[in-house]
Amino acid sequence: MNLNATLFIQTIVFLLGAWITMKFIWPPLIRSLDERRQKIADGLAAAEKGNQSLDAAQKRISQLEQDAKARGQAIAADAEKRAQAIIDESKGQAKVEADRIIAAAKVEAEQQLIRAKNSLRDHVAVLAVAGAEQILKREVDARAHAGMLDELKSRL
Repeated sequence: MNLNATLFIQTIVFLLGAWITMKFIWPPLIRSLDERRQKIADGLAAAEKGNQSLDAAQKRISQLEQDAKARGQAIAADAEKRAQAIIDESKGQAKVEADRIIAAAKVEAEQQLIRAKNSLRDHVAVLAVAGAEQILKREVDARAHAGMLDELKSRL
């Protein structure tokens, strides 16, 4: 066979194969590659969106944690203030009660002092009468000398 004819036929077969490849095989292959590229791009975009959403969620979680901590601290501070107010109120009530008890004790002490003074006056009067009786060596009638004894009591 002739070498030129072989080269010519091979060139025609090559060109025919290239044309068939470009006309029927290449477009579906390109479309398939484009679809794959689009899927990959969509996947990357979704992954980026997911990362952004994750970042936003983490920021929101951290903000919620800070808000919760702040609320917890505020509640603790309010509870502490309320406890201090209750303690102060209890101290005030205790002071009022103590003042009332002290006042009652003072009144009772004054009454006991008055009773003791009266008892002491009576006792001193009896002792004075007994002493006077001893001095005079005669009996002094307490009923007859009641005025004198009352005067003596008032001086004491």
